[in-house]
Amino acid sequence: MDILLHPTYFPSIAQCVAMVQAEKVNFEVCDNYQKQTYRNRMTIYAAQGKIPLTVPVVYSQKNRQLYKDINISNDEKWQDLHWKSIQSAYSSSPFFEFYEHDLVHLFTEEVIQLMDFNFKCLDAILECLQYDLKIEKTTEFELNPSQEKDYRYLVNHRKETEQQLKPYVQVFDDKHGFISNLSVLDLIFNEGPNALLYLEKQQLPV
Repeated sequence: MDILLHPTYFPSIAQCVAMVQAEKVNFEVCDNYQKQTYRNRMTIYAAQGKIPLTVPVVYSQKNRQLYKDINISNDEKWQDLHWKSIQSAYSSSPFFEFYEHDLVHLFTEEVIQLMDFNFKCLDAILECLQYDLKIEKTTEFELNPSQEKDYRYLVNHRKETEQQLKPYVQVFDDKHGFISNLSVLDLIFNEGPNALLYLEKQQLPV
């Protein structure tokens, strides 16, 4: 099955389930940018519970902009803040030290365009999972694609569909219980090499 997805900032577990169970992933690169989506946001599990980490972008609602043309705002040290938040949340997880060297460069190298950065994050995730994903990119926007399963709705956190994902052990689950469908970083840091097997066994709503 071929699927259609948005490239996002460290994709959610649901997005990664869709990816590893697909024959090919076609990434939407011809759409207009929309605020308050996972295009520039991920969620992690910290001591205080579920928290969002948002990449600041240069965006004006007066004029529509293509997602691929959106630049990141580097006026503030958001990369340093995000990495410190990840360290705080996951430094005591079983596999953080195993993967941190594969990820830290994403928070130290200067980044300009959001979509390019998101694809770099995806490459890092695939490297952690040791998974070879067959990828293509769209050449035009289709509202109702006929050749692919459309999972683009997974980018919308405000209209998020609840995912019935199997619980796994999380760092702070003794405080707040299991929190489903966070950034795949949560799964990787807690499950390590078992993360790919977990993704392959989950089911998304048809």
